[in-house]
Amino acid sequence: MCHYCGCREIPLIKEFIAEHEAVTNAAGDALRALDAGDLTRARALVAEMTAVLLAHWKGEEDGLFAVMEQDPEYAPYIAALVGEHRELAAFLAGADVADPADAEALRRAVEELHHHIAKEEDGLFPASLTALTGDDWDRSIEAWRAAHPDGDLRPAG
Repeated sequence: MCHYCGCREIPLIKEFIAEHEAVTNAAGDALRALDAGDLTRARALVAEMTAVLLAHWKGEEDGLFAVMEQDPEYAPYIAALVGEHRELAAFLAGADVADPADAEALRRAVEELHHHIAKEEDGLFPASLTALTGDDWDRSIEAWRAAHPDGDLRPAG
């Protein structure tokens, strides 16, 4: 992961990254629960992961993505990311961890999620530093707040 551009110190980006960490932690725990045969725990962790992702995606798509996709340079990149959101959401909505095929598909989905997160954290988030205006950041933050009505952004620094 890049730690050079400073985007990780922007409260909104810091929040997106914290959500990525929460999701990957829940996903890893879910896979370990599957390995241990604890389907109840695996189901709960997949549900937790899904809930975090749904709010996270709404905040991203309605804010940062909506602003950045107005630039033709970023629009295809963002469209691909949104497509990945939809694909994972559809899988998670119907996945049954007790089904061996779904359990294996979950493993692949978690691996793909890691790649997806890297595209955001190593590509899109750093690009946002130069692409967004103050008004764009305000719009992006308001979208995150609408998706997280009980949350608050982490302070910079």
